[in-house]
Amino acid sequence: MLGAHMEREIEEQGVILHERAASYLETLRRAFRGRSFSMVLLVARGSSDNAALYLRYLIEIQLGIPVSLAAPSVLTRFGTRVRYIGCLAIGISQSGEAPDVSEVLSSAREGGHTTLAITNHPDSRVALSADHVLPLEVGEEVAVAATKTYTASLLAGYQLVRALGADLADPGDALPDPDWIEKCREAASVGLGPILRFPTLFSLGRGYSFASAQETALKLMECALLPSKSYSTADFEHGPKALATAGTAAIVYGEAPASLTGSQMVIVRPPEGISGALGPIREIVFGQYIALMAARARGLDPDRPENLTKVTRTL
Repeated sequence: MLGAHMEREIEEQGVILHERAASYLETLRRAFRGRSFSMVLLVARGSSDNAALYLRYLIEIQLGIPVSLAAPSVLTRFGTRVRYIGCLAIGISQSGEAPDVSEVLSSAREGGHTTLAITNHPDSRVALSADHVLPLEVGEEVAVAATKTYTASLLAGYQLVRALGADLADPGDALPDPDWIEKCREAASVGLGPILRFPTLFSLGRGYSFASAQETALKLMECALLPSKSYSTADFEHGPKALATAGTAAIVYGEAPASLTGSQMVIVRPPEGISGALGPIREIVFGQYIALMAARARGLDPDRPENLTKVTRTL
């Protein structure tokens, strides 16, 4: 069946995340308990970049530490070494083989800053560039589209912020379970129609859920070859909402913009679930399923998307 690996890996998330949550926190507390930093630098690409976006909101909201999302080409293309101050540099890469992520971590480490790699491959290039490594340990991810490595990266970020001192609840029962995963599958099936029919697609979210909007748009593009643009629901008000007419659809995480009330745009929603800091770890299962189903409906194999490979190397 088309997307058999992707579907299995979506379903595995319910068990894997519960199994890994405690070990992530223990590893990160050993490394960072009592440590403080003046800023955090996040470096990632693709789905890992969306996990980094989630972590940015977590760190700034829960710890009040300023966060910068690295532009690796500043170093790799222009050769400029940025003068960070009291920095924790975090590289997120499911494969661990992203050269630009590795280069930024190495540069930060050489500059005397603390570095952490979050990766599914603890012997990889990115891992070897860092002082500390958090192995995701989710098993091999066969499908090109990241699913379980993405949600594991979100969970790792959540546990990191707890390890750094944030007063956040144990994720526990808030993590996806088989019942939630099935609910997302059913909701995706119900909402699939306009995603397939309409040529103009948006994915919207704000705060923690902005990462879910970004990741959903990426999944629709890479798996189903459907052009989709993600926006913060606030940014959507600044021009893009002009396209909210008949023949457009938006997947909306959280509250829909008031301007869409009564519009002809079709709103597609994930099932109602836990909101706040843990919301993105649950809600993205819906985005993964709708991309999988859209790909199958179009006769595409999301395990082997066109023009993509599992490991992408850029500098």
